[in-house]
Amino acid sequence: MDTQLWLICFLTFVIHLIGTLAYSVRIAGVRTRRIAVSFALFNILVLVSRTSNSFLGPFLAKRVESNLAGTLATDLLSDFRWLLVSASLATIAGALLVPTFQRVFCRAVKHFQVHRSVPKLILHGFFKGGLSFVKDAATLPAAPQVSKPHNSGAVSWSILLLNVGAAALWTVGVFAALYAGALDPAVRVTSSTLSSIINGGATIMMAVFIDPHLSGMTDDVVEGRLSEGEFRGAIVWLVGSRLAGTLLAQLLFVPSAMLIVFVAQVL
Repeated sequence: MDTQLWLICFLTFVIHLIGTLAYSVRIAGVRTRRIAVSFALFNILVLVSRTSNSFLGPFLAKRVESNLAGTLATDLLSDFRWLLVSASLATIAGALLVPTFQRVFCRAVKHFQVHRSVPKLILHGFFKGGLSFVKDAATLPAAPQVSKPHNSGAVSWSILLLNVGAAALWTVGVFAALYAGALDPAVRVTSSTLSSIINGGATIMMAVFIDPHLSGMTDDVVEGRLSEGEFRGAIVWLVGSRLAGTLLAQLLFVPSAMLIVFVAQVL
């Protein structure tokens, strides 16, 4: 892989890592009982993750155009496969870091409750002992939750399947649209604009079905209808379904690109 591809893989990794770690904020909210504050921080992380995917577009578009112009000899399909692998690896890394960052976000929630400022929270995290606290809080997931996560019914199978589908569409959206432009350069501009429809659909699925269900589980813990252990188990299942979505994206990538080409030609 060349330097440009390494950079794009790194950006993809960071974006999906942030999206996975957002679940830690929910756990932190349950543990601190600062539900509203944790919800605000969760929304910030989700917003960064779900919108940052579009920032990869210019880098990838330039790579596709260079390939079409003959100035960059590379296998585009292989390049996009590596990007999808980066998304899956980031989700795995995020899953392993959830216990660590739930402790970090517990402190962040308490700090935000006092200062009520996201910029101050960021400065505190990077310049006032926040990084050393991450080192002190580092821990691995409990073995029972990883080896045999029990689904207590807090999160339904329909929600898990929706999360798989939404994660797959959100992961593959920009990549498939740009690869479609390489499959048929005559409609590559139209194809690239269709990525917003795919990502928008995935975002709507998450906002309408998955996020409200997660909020409902949070309220159930506060009201005593669901234990913290059951809630953490539900988070394990949601993270697992997110990982399944990034793996499904590998299968959907080429068919999605071909479908985008067809739609672009018909329009």
